[in-house]
Amino acid sequence: MNLIGTKWKPLILFHLLDGGLRSGVLQKQISGISNKMFTQTVRELEKDGLIIRKVYPVVPPKVEYSLSERGQSLENILRSLDEWGFKDING
Repeated sequence: MNLIGTKWKPLILFHLLDGGLRSGVLQKQISGISNKMFTQTVRELEKDGLIIRKVYPVVPPKVEYSLSERGQSLENILRSLDEWGFKDING
């Protein structure tokens, strides 16, 4: 729970389940997250070995995030949480 037990971490990980995303695209998919919180959260996820950050040497800079093998191991948990949330909202 220490690795994913915050408001934003499971959401970021969930959005990366289907493949890598550019930083801006990923952030837009996380409704309500500030730039500062997004940056802080992806840095923590990277430090914990759950996501991989790839920087492309282009102008303007292109950064892409994807799940590491360790992050991919959370797929069943994340999908179960999503399913539970959907059922809970829809009664």
